[in-house]
Amino acid sequence: MASYVRSWLSSQLPILSTMETPQITESPPIEDDDDADTVKGEDDDDDMPPAFPALNSAQRMTSGPTVTVPRILTDSDLMPPPPLPSLVSRRPGVPSSSSSLAVPTSLAVPPATTKPPKKVSRKVALAPGHGPLDWANLKKSGADLRGVDSLMRIPMSVLKQHNKRDDAWSAFNGKVYNITSYIPYHPGGEKELLRVAGRDGSKLFALTHAWVNLDYMLDACLVGFLVPDS
Repeated sequence: MASYVRSWLSSQLPILSTMETPQITESPPIEDDDDADTVKGEDDDDDMPPAFPALNSAQRMTSGPTVTVPRILTDSDLMPPPPLPSLVSRRPGVPSSSSSLAVPTSLAVPPATTKPPKKVSRKVALAPGHGPLDWANLKKSGADLRGVDSLMRIPMSVLKQHNKRDDAWSAFNGKVYNITSYIPYHPGGEKELLRVAGRDGSKLFALTHAWVNLDYMLDACLVGFLVPDS
């Protein structure tokens, strides 16, 4: 094995002698320009403020050497007052015939505002302890407000029999309620509620206060449903 290695090295010596030995050369150091970028000289123009107005602005493109400031108009320049004779000759409620006035109509109060307002119906003063909260507490008390044992089918002939102050039934939207207990709690008064006693009050209810939730207000007074007479 050793003899083989010696013979191989001896065969490679001519080739190795012909190869050039690499030379190491030193290159000059590269100057770092970072400091030159951050440190500015005295003649550098980067620190100068920008031109104002800008070189391509509309102010520099004007033909004149200076820009004129618009004049502030006074009240008389904007809208001159009307001539004095026109003001003296004006009468309330009569349109002015002068063409110099810009107001076509009079500044008098419209006739509709001078009339007394129409009488507005107000709620009736209820007796103490008969407010909306009192009625809600009465419904929750468990008192018998229906007066019947079960719901019934009630024809119009039977409904007409319950038209008294102490026995008042009324139909609303197909449902019949015993409104006897609710009469003293009605905000419009007993007289108004008795108008629908023994009758179908759906139309009158819709004309006076259709926004009221009747089913919730009189749910404890339901006695049955209105059916046609046989």
